[in-house]
Amino acid sequence: MAFDMSRSAESPATRSPPWADGLLSSFAQAGYVKAEPAILQPAEPFLDLSGEDIRKSLYLTSDAGGEELCLRPDLTIPVARDYLASGKAGQPAGYCYLGPVFRYRAGRPSEFLQAGIESFGRQDRAAADAEMLALGLEAAAAFGITDVEIRTGDVALFTALIDALDLYPVWRRRLMKDFNRRINLAQDIERLTLATGPGHNEYEGVLAALAGSDRKAALALVTDMMSIAGATNVGGRTIDEIADRFLEQSTLKSGALPRDALTIIKRFLSISGNPDDAIRQLRALAADAGLDIHAAIDQVESRTGFMAARGVEAGGISFATSFGRGVDYYTGFEFELQRKGNGDEPLIAGGRYDGLMTQLGASAPIPAVGFSIWIEALTRCAGETSARRASGSAL
Repeated sequence: MAFDMSRSAESPATRSPPWADGLLSSFAQAGYVKAEPAILQPAEPFLDLSGEDIRKSLYLTSDAGGEELCLRPDLTIPVARDYLASGKAGQPAGYCYLGPVFRYRAGRPSEFLQAGIESFGRQDRAAADAEMLALGLEAAAAFGITDVEIRTGDVALFTALIDALDLYPVWRRRLMKDFNRRINLAQDIERLTLATGPGHNEYEGVLAALAGSDRKAALALVTDMMSIAGATNVGGRTIDEIADRFLEQSTLKSGALPRDALTIIKRFLSISGNPDDAIRQLRALAADAGLDIHAAIDQVESRTGFMAARGVEAGGISFATSFGRGVDYYTGFEFELQRKGNGDEPLIAGGRYDGLMTQLGASAPIPAVGFSIWIEALTRCAGETSARRASGSAL
């Protein structure tokens, strides 16, 4: 399929561009039904579950009853909410979409188009992951973009590693938060391990007593103590926020991250290459360190096989254990498609988010995976590609 891109970059976000029907038709042929969620959404799911980049860019308002609302900054959560409210909740179902989303972006329009696919309820996770990548590549090719760099990772590997290391709960939470924020995790681990803070203070014993304790119980204790003292907020922070920070510091002060764990995590985060190379390195790490992370590695290997079956060979894929997209609700496979030589701007990006459905109210876990197409970036790259081809043919 081929789309006329000559006017799409100039089309307002609220008007369907000329290639829209072709794009959605291709998704429909693959079995995905068009979804049209409301533009105005409850703000809570985005505030609680999205990445920091989305949270700080929301356009917020409230209704007459005081419920906090927002203009949808993304379409994954709205499509998921509509699916859960439908009669198909819990059953395999696939949806596609194309519509405006709204985020504050300094110097760029706050309203822009997003297209994509969401797949719910499929138990064949590896095959569903591979299908998302294949469909994403097809969408890029339909816009004339074939010189694509495929970047992938799997947060489930990092989760399995942290669980296998049997760290204190607060360390686990801190490390997962760092991973999702896409910071230099290895440097942060080193800093946190070495930074014990100078001197002592009057509550050092309380911090030591809380270290490694159950997070829920410790938070309840600290919150109750502050309430008894009559505190409501300090420096703009709520009691819950202060208690959470206090609990985190209790573990960090105790030097809870062992040196051998630090060495293992650093080795893990250095693994990269094509998926086959990465799998060999991961199995070697698991054997050397005596870690039970084989199920997560097996999932990567199975996915790689399904990708090859769809014509996406491992040699053309870049895999890194440190790769993450900065979205808190991702639980497994993550990927970005970028035009080669175009920096870090993704054209198409997505991943697996099996935990999101229960967080949105589902009574039981529901597998979910999908991707978004950044129309603005894709049309710009398509225009540049067309211009280069025209220039070359004129020579």
